[in-house]
Amino acid sequence: EEDLLNDVCREVVEKWSETQIVDAKEKKEDEIQAIASMMEKQAKIVVKPKEVSQEEKQRKAALLAQYANVTDEEEYPFTDPIKTHCLDRRSLFRNTNVEDVLNARKLERELLRDEFQKKKEQDKLQREKDKLAKQERKEKEKKRTQKGERKR
Repeated sequence: EEDLLNDVCREVVEKWSETQIVDAKEKKEDEIQAIASMMEKQAKIVVKPKEVSQEEKQRKAALLAQYANVTDEEEYPFTDPIKTHCLDRRSLFRNTNVEDVLNARKLERELLRDEFQKKKEQDKLQREKDKLAKQERKEKEKKRTQKGERKR
């Protein structure tokens, strides 16, 4: 009976492993099918190219032709590029961004300096007041102790 039992166990294990293989194949096929269906859906979603009218094409071509006609051989009013750059720079505009930023920082520093000075003075006055108050307390305490000693 043991031989029969071993045979039966082996047969059960073989059948079980066969079903596992079949299940794995089915899962893979399901995954492949899902991927294929997703790809089909994506293939259906196609961006249609923009249709450009003939008039728009002509306008674009005219613009490109207009800008393509500019050549390097044209002469400019200034011959010296260094002087040109300096003259253009001075005559056209003056960039004040850097100056504005520096002035703003300078103002901010001055304000902070003034605030610090005020705080320093206030602290000094407060220390003096505290010192005076401390002296007054000492004097009052001294007077109390003297009064108490006189009574004795």
